[in-house]
Amino acid sequence: MERNLFRYVWRHSRRDQLVIFAVVLASLPFYYWSLDLPKRIVNEAIQGGAFRSGLPTTDFLKLGVELPSYLGGGYVSIHDGYKVGQIGLLFGLSSLFLFFVLVNGAFKYWINVAKGALGERMLRRLRFDLFSIVLRFTPETQKTVKSSETATMIKDEVEPIGGFIGDAFSQPLLLGSQAITAMTFIMLQNVWLGLIAGGIVAIQFTVIPRMRRVQLRLGKQRQILSRRLAGKVSEVVDDLEAVHDNDATAYERADVSERLYTLFDLRFRIYKWKFMVKFLNNLLAQITPFFFYAVGGYFALKGTLDIGQLVAVIAAYRDLPPPLKELIDWDQQRLDVQIKYEQVVQQFSPDRLLPGETLAPLPPGVEPPHLQGPVALADLHITDSHGLVLVEHLSFTRALPLRIALVAQDSAAPGAVARVLARRITEYRGAVTFGDLELSRMPEHLTGRRIAYAGPEPVLFAGSLRENLVYGLRHRQQDAPELTGARRMEALRTEGALEATGEGWLDLELAGVDDATALDARLTDVLELVGMRETLLKLGMWGLVDPERYPRLAEKVVEARKVVRQRLEEQGLSNLIEPFDFELYNNQATVAENLLFGVPVHADFMGEALAENRLATRVLDAEDILDALTSMGASIAATMNEIFRDLPPGHPLFEQFSFIDADEIADFDDIVARWKSRGLKGLTHDERARLLALTLDYIEPKHRLGLLNDDLRQALVRARKRLHDALAGSPLRGAVEFYDPDRLTVAAPLRNNLAFGRLSHSVADALPRITAQTTELIDELALRLDVERVGLDYQIGPAGRLLSAEHRVAVYIARGLIKNPDMLILDGVFAAFGENHAREMLSAISERMAGKSIVAVLHGETLADPEVFDMLVRFEGVHPVVVRDHHAAPAAG
Repeated sequence: MERNLFRYVWRHSRRDQLVIFAVVLASLPFYYWSLDLPKRIVNEAIQGGAFRSGLPTTDFLKLGVELPSYLGGGYVSIHDGYKVGQIGLLFGLSSLFLFFVLVNGAFKYWINVAKGALGERMLRRLRFDLFSIVLRFTPETQKTVKSSETATMIKDEVEPIGGFIGDAFSQPLLLGSQAITAMTFIMLQNVWLGLIAGGIVAIQFTVIPRMRRVQLRLGKQRQILSRRLAGKVSEVVDDLEAVHDNDATAYERADVSERLYTLFDLRFRIYKWKFMVKFLNNLLAQITPFFFYAVGGYFALKGTLDIGQLVAVIAAYRDLPPPLKELIDWDQQRLDVQIKYEQVVQQFSPDRLLPGETLAPLPPGVEPPHLQGPVALADLHITDSHGLVLVEHLSFTRALPLRIALVAQDSAAPGAVARVLARRITEYRGAVTFGDLELSRMPEHLTGRRIAYAGPEPVLFAGSLRENLVYGLRHRQQDAPELTGARRMEALRTEGALEATGEGWLDLELAGVDDATALDARLTDVLELVGMRETLLKLGMWGLVDPERYPRLAEKVVEARKVVRQRLEEQGLSNLIEPFDFELYNNQATVAENLLFGVPVHADFMGEALAENRLATRVLDAEDILDALTSMGASIAATMNEIFRDLPPGHPLFEQFSFIDADEIADFDDIVARWKSRGLKGLTHDERARLLALTLDYIEPKHRLGLLNDDLRQALVRARKRLHDALAGSPLRGAVEFYDPDRLTVAAPLRNNLAFGRLSHSVADALPRITAQTTELIDELALRLDVERVGLDYQIGPAGRLLSAEHRVAVYIARGLIKNPDMLILDGVFAAFGENHAREMLSAISERMAGKSIVAVLHGETLADPEVFDMLVRFEGVHPVVVRDHHAAPAAG
């Protein structure tokens, strides 16, 4: 990127800047005329200067041109104008003044909109350029850069740069021309007043910028401290488990508190400087009218300056401070954003980037070549970022496919070699070649499709399991749509990507399938290979079924639901599930679920919001049970307080009852005390709602407090019917998806749809027994793949945190297998699994990768099965020792 902000702006926005320049210059005559008109209004219309000849009328809007002598002289009339009296002239000149005010306003509006659009386009371009550079970071650069700081720079720190870009050239031209026009006008009226105004301006432009440079220096320090604070907070959030594991909460609070004080102290100093500068600027701006009134009035009394000129000078000066102040502000902003821009460019410097040609995309429809052998490592020498030697003098040449196991005892050498082959280490000595191609010069469209890497620290993204698995297939296809209309025009203007996201970015051919359904089948097969098939089925059982995406499954659910019920009855297991019945209270469900008899899809009916929902409370009140349920909540709170009073936070009982958090006990103590002494009338509306929310979460067989009687149950069923009738005729129709035995409940998990009821809390092993029944039925109905496809929609959370550590590694391996690579690099991944599981997985992977290369870093030689690996290399410190080689002996050592 350009290191100078102005060169960057001019190179990418020259045409737009010139258009704005032209409009600014076109606006100046109108601005000058608006300054001159007040003088004419006072002198000619109000004081009657235009009528001193004694004539009752004068010409208005008479337009013409005085020709110079070299053109023959004379006067050329353009418009004869109108004959008007003094009142007519007054209103005519005033209307003309208003017209010029409107014209100037229109010019300002257009210029500001154009500058804003230009700034936003350039901000978009700048962010896109920076993100493109991020994609070129070398692996070594990634280790030294905090992701939160980089994101902050692209998102926040360039924001003021974008705001300035629109003003970079046009603002000084606009403001400077306005200020010069106003100063010229003042000088033409009276030289002394012009000199006074010029002197004040000179002081402003000398003193204010010097003071603001101190402010800028402090601002730069603030920016660095803010970025470090963001990095620290991100670091704590990412490693929160380690903070709690080591009882470091107090330390981290103290550290952040100290950082916040340092930032506060710096910001406070900036504020003091800022308002000192503002005070001085305002003082200079306000003192000038004093000289105008005093000196200008003196000249007017002496007769050397007429009243119209004095009024015009004062009016012109009224327009002078704003552009001058904004020019000073512009200069400060220029220095500020130049500093920010230089810091950003320094962060994204070329010496930390991959060569641009290696990232050139492959044209759609062109198949990248396969890896060509032999693979040769010539005197490979690897060091870490501190210069510590990891590998020395590793050399060998082998034909493809290559099957090599790398092992070591307390050495980082095997992992370093694996990361070099995967291009995760780019700074090494020696050479690594595939055929005639040097690895470091291979284009990404070759290495990214033909080499797959899975390491001990899985790199997963927030999104669905499917999206993470197919990430290696995200290549643009021939039928991929491009942007159209305004989006395409803006992309062309800012040199952004022209390709539309969505469809057309899935390389099915690379995965060896023809359509999305076949791809899902392949995903499930690969997940079975890494030991996640049963987990995928469980995820599918807890997933939501979209009838449009999975019509067959949606249709079969109702049929399967009835079969499940029938089989439970035949086997005498009907007590495992209490089915939903609109006419009956379900004892295994919460009070809230019994009231709704469905799944809420609107926020007003979810969680604690239901306790404050007017429609819900109205139907409860209509059945005369609102107060009873609220009092029931008070009884629950009183009981919970007695149980939990002496228990530490995190005790298992908190999870079992799940009514009150440990930090809420004191609040409910106070509420219960007032309820006991004054009843419900002594509580506020919010407090009554909190108590009602406790009741709505209550399940009698689970919590066993003996608070629900038959009368309340029957009343709740009646309230349910009232609620359904009320919702049917209200704007909130559809806010709750009601249970229907003959229809899929889209908002409920598949498992709940199959059960169509609630598991008994009285039967200890109800869940595994029901799971076994439903799994067997799913296989009988040939629905397993459909359910697993629902499981592929499971959201795995940021960095895959909703998956176990073992499953994260398994998904990482599966992602590499799905793209059918020529070489699969497994860097210590089997440490996440038991030895037997690892051995089975390695054997299955070897079979799947038949005829292709595998490089594996293993945590022991026992996994280096000779049936899988042709070559075994053990590292003793930094030196390689060939333990086994079924083919030509390499040169090592």
